[in-house]
Amino acid sequence: MSDTPVKQNTAAFYGQSVASFAVAMAATAIGIYQLEADPWVRAFLGIAVLYLVTSAFTLAKVIRDRQDATTGRAYSPFEKL
Repeated sequence: MSDTPVKQNTAAFYGQSVASFAVAMAATAIGIYQLEADPWVRAFLGIAVLYLVTSAFTLAKVIRDRQDATTGRAYSPFEKL
C-alpha cells in the first residue's frame, strides 16, 4: 500500500493569501467609511461585511472538514508549526 503525500501550501502562498485578505478588508472598510451616507447605513454595511466574512470562514471550514472525513485524514491544527 502506498502513502500519498499530503500537498501543503508554500509559505509564499500563505503570505499572499493573508495579504490579499487584509487588503480586501481594508479597502472595504475605507470604502464604507468614505461613503456619503448616514452613519447607520455605514454601520449596517460594516456589519454585513463582517457577517459575510465569518460565513465564508465557516463555509471553508465545513468544506475542509468534509474533505478530511472522506479521505480519512485526521486534521491537526498545529501540523504547519
